[in-house]
Amino acid sequence: MSDVATHIVVLLALAAFAAGFVDSIAGGGGLIAVPALLLAGFSPAETLGTNKLQGVFGTGSAALHYASKGQVDVRKQLPWTVLAFFACAAGALIATKIPGTALRIALPFVLIAIALYFALKPNLTDVDRAERISPRVFGLTVMPLIGLYDGIFGPGTGSFLILAFISLAGYGVLKATAHTKFINFATNLGGLAAFAAVGVVSWKVGLVMGVAQFAGARLGSGLAMKNGARLIKPLLVLICIAMAARLLIDPANPLRMMLGV
Repeated sequence: MSDVATHIVVLLALAAFAAGFVDSIAGGGGLIAVPALLLAGFSPAETLGTNKLQGVFGTGSAALHYASKGQVDVRKQLPWTVLAFFACAAGALIATKIPGTALRIALPFVLIAIALYFALKPNLTDVDRAERISPRVFGLTVMPLIGLYDGIFGPGTGSFLILAFISLAGYGVLKATAHTKFINFATNLGGLAAFAAVGVVSWKVGLVMGVAQFAGARLGSGLAMKNGARLIKPLLVLICIAMAARLLIDPANPLRMMLGV
């Protein structure tokens, strides 16, 4: 779309602000931004590309804020961030060639399982615990896998990262959220590079939304650092359930077509 009405751009900016706010705390910003872009009349491919552009601003804003407050060791995370960048770029290119039918069917149930994990597991606090795998193994396996997933499909990436940092790396909830935004910034950047290469990014709209995302993410990350697990945990549960519901009610969901509903 080369010509978008001013009032539509304003509404998209408001959606981006809300997406940045939510995403900086618990992930799931795409749950707001992607439907908004589709309703505005963008094609599915251009929606994904433009979402990556505005998402770079939101995750970048949150990552900078968390890092400035000492929540992220940038030097230690940098190699895995680069790996996630290239994995997401590869995934985005793969997404242009193969259908994501299996992912669309399985993802809602995976998100519900994650929601139940965070809702029912006791003692999920901001205190770090013992890591289950070494940082090197974590970086060489989890980072490229989630980066690849983010490029191929995308929804739930933030939730998967938070879960991995808590359950495998032993991070507390706030620290896991902070590191998630750092990695998610890299995957968004990698996805954007791939989508830009095939020309499916609306730069003007994406940049306007990006500014709004930046502001929303700044506000959200500040609240997350102030309230920690008390805010992040319930919002993460709600976001996972909302994403699962959104995928299940989508008329294009292959599961619905299989069941004839």
